Amino acid sequence: MSKRYFTIGMAGHIDHGKTSLTRALTNVDTDRLKEEKERQISIELGFAPLYEDEDLQISVVDVPGHERFIRQMIAGVAGIDLVVLVVAADEGVMPQTREHLDILGFLGIRTGIIAITKIDRVEEEFVELVKDDILGELEGTVFENSPFMMVDSISKKGIQELKELIIQTLKEQEMRDAKGAFRLPIDQVFTVKGQGTVVRGTVYEGTVEEGQLLKVLPTGSEVRARQLQVHHQPAKMAFAGQRAAINLSGVSKDDLERGEVLVSSDHFIVTNTIDVAIRVVEDLDHLVKQRTPIKCHIGTAEVMGRIVFFDRNELKEETGEILCQLRLDEKIVTKRGDRFIIRRPSPQETIGGGWVIDPRGNKYRFGQQTIEELEKKKVGTPIERINAALYEAKSLSIEELIKRTALDEATIQSNLEDDQFVQISSKEYTLASLIEVIEADIKDRLDDFHQDNPMRPGFNKAELLQSMQKIFPKILLEFIIENGIGKGVFSRKEQFIYLANFQPHVPKNWQKRTENLLNELKRDGLKVAYFNDYIKNAGIPDSLVVELKRFLEDQGKIVLLDDQYAWHGEHFAEAVQTLRSHTGDEFEVPQAKEAVELSRKYMIPFLERLDALGYTRRIENKRVWKK
Repeated sequence: MSKRYFTIGMAGHIDHGKTSLTRALTNVDTDRLKEEKERQISIELGFAPLYEDEDLQISVVDVPGHERFIRQMIAGVAGIDLVVLVVAADEGVMPQTREHLDILGFLGIRTGIIAITKIDRVEEEFVELVKDDILGELEGTVFENSPFMMVDSISKKGIQELKELIIQTLKEQEMRDAKGAFRLPIDQVFTVKGQGTVVRGTVYEGTVEEGQLLKVLPTGSEVRARQLQVHHQPAKMAFAGQRAAINLSGVSKDDLERGEVLVSSDHFIVTNTIDVAIRVVEDLDHLVKQRTPIKCHIGTAEVMGRIVFFDRNELKEETGEILCQLRLDEKIVTKRGDRFIIRRPSPQETIGGGWVIDPRGNKYRFGQQTIEELEKKKVGTPIERINAALYEAKSLSIEELIKRTALDEATIQSNLEDDQFVQISSKEYTLASLIEVIEADIKDRLDDFHQDNPMRPGFNKAELLQSMQKIFPKILLEFIIENGIGKGVFSRKEQFIYLANFQPHVPKNWQKRTENLLNELKRDGLKVAYFNDYIKNAGIPDSLVVELKRFLEDQGKIVLLDDQYAWHGEHFAEAVQTLRSHTGDEFEVPQAKEAVELSRKYMIPFLERLDALGYTRRIENKRVWKK
């Protein structure tokens, strides 16, 4: 997509001429409401198209300047790419000018133009004094090197030059991300007769198409973009940086409100605890104490909450960045890198602002260790952020990585090609180093199991997984076991997992006695005594009996006919062969007794064991050999 879309904002003190300047630039009066006309101040956000050609489209947001309308002001500038800071020549810098400057800085807006308005009302020398005053206020801010324009909205003096400067500045600027998932924070909700519910806002990122299925967060309601408009003109698509009105089906006006967010995917996180980096205003009037109530403005949302520090209990003056946490009373939609403003609800003042380090904040201990962990989160490169997310969650899909790292899909995909990452399924990824650690853990668990249970064939896989699933995802454990089998580290027999070099065996100190038991059993042929008598004669302790029986049978050394008798494995095989050679496809008990020359005491358990092992199938009084 070659065309680029930008939104600029008019900011400044009340009655310094923002709306008049917007009208002079666009020929649109953005004061729409009756009370705005009567009081001659902007209450709601005003929007107008400024410029469009085949490569560029620019919209203007005229934001309210009065202190009481700071919420609308923040909602307006949160989505802009360039600010025109308006200062009236006949008044100079005023309190709202300074507050707007702070807010613009906190919101990360780096491109600005200073427009001195109403220049026809004062002498030229006075304009120069106003310029010097502004330069003093801008010193040390991101706007200290911004260009100045002298304009008058009534005579149109300097208007065309200002417009050309805006266009040229934006031609050299990168536009917002139009490749990511669509996100539009809602700043207006209304109804249109015959059309239904309409929302309006600035597209923060991504694109939206007519007919597209969307979600409203944080509620999760599904809606469809029935129709789109950009500056009152129908459009098939709306792009990042554009002002858009979207006619929604599947929801009523009463179900929506400013501050909610329209999105196209599940990548976005709904949260009420965010790890943040903030800066505070220079002239803070009141102490900000631990857990001070705050009002957080993020996107178009305004949410009450508290600020939580981990390295202090209060702050008044602070020039550096503070790593802390906001715990909010309501859910918001945000991602890493989003900008916000925090204000004191009473007495009202701007405390500061900053950006979201991690939208999935947890509860942390007070102390330097937490600050160090937050610092790592803050400065991480894309590959470090992916690494940290996988280290914490053990395995994640790309969708989950997008949520946790705030990186776009293309960036994540390219970084996942690094050797330190391993794809463990069609969707899930993990760390190669984590695989090594878990594989070593499984090896240790199996080794311990073999030491404690040398006669067992291995660790039941289901039990092994269950013992580790509280720490590691099942999908990851399954992958590591299968991978280990492929590499010859582990082996599997039926449901049992064991080390590849392991062979079940009788403990060394009981091997001789077990040999004696087997020799006695073999000596007695088919007419054996009770199996427990052989165990007692061999001096096998009761604690070993169950395991030994299971082991000897698994190894084919014995065959348990029932809970009383057992034959040596060789004798059992010979008896089966004898019976098969002396009977046809089917036989009855008398025929079997004659063939093997056994009394009923042994014959019935023998035949029932044949049934259990699948050699034969009983049909009434007959048994049929299975093929």
